[in-house]
Amino acid sequence: MTGMKVITVDGPSASGKSSVSRWVAKELGWKWVSTGAFYRGLALVAMHEKVDSADEAALLDLVGSDLWQVVLNPVDTEVHYRGQNVTTEIAGEQVGAVASVVSQIPKVREALLDRQRRCYDPAVGLVAEGRDCGTVVFPQATAKIYLTASPALRAQRRSEEEGADQQVTKELQLQRDNQDSQRKVAPLKEADGSLKIDSSFLSLEEVVTEVLKYARQKGL
Repeated sequence: MTGMKVITVDGPSASGKSSVSRWVAKELGWKWVSTGAFYRGLALVAMHEKVDSADEAALLDLVGSDLWQVVLNPVDTEVHYRGQNVTTEIAGEQVGAVASVVSQIPKVREALLDRQRRCYDPAVGLVAEGRDCGTVVFPQATAKIYLTASPALRAQRRSEEEGADQQVTKELQLQRDNQDSQRKVAPLKEADGSLKIDSSFLSLEEVVTEVLKYARQKGL
């Protein structure tokens, strides 16, 4: 093993990243983090605090504010706001849309990057999922996965989770994917040397099996 004791799982929303990475971390006995929770958490706090998603200075103040925290546990990457666990609130497409906007601001990304990297404990190991884990957050990760699925299936998954209209969900996801892929800083893309897995016609267990097999090939 030449890289960090890290497995990254990147890809678009509702591709199965959270479920897969969480299961892999459990199998390995490693820590797990959803780096998107930092952006979604900041977006939610900005919405509650009436902060414009384009106001760089105000957003940077929020990043360092004690109004909110990100807390890791094996089941979820929790976001706490004013002492309350608001994790369930960050999953919606509306919050995701705001997160996509704030994540395009270079100084905001830089400010959150350090907090994301501090999740890594070399004595334990880390499975990190998001959109730029393998390219930016942990470029020295030993194993990198890019997980995707068809737009229709991703929209179906997310709309069923949220009880939302599937077509509206699909349009919002495609808009966000386009924003994240086209942004100048840390765009959504496959990391060099990553294993691409299309989960459209695979079960969760089958995807996890592929990831674990690849990780073992990498010496993890």
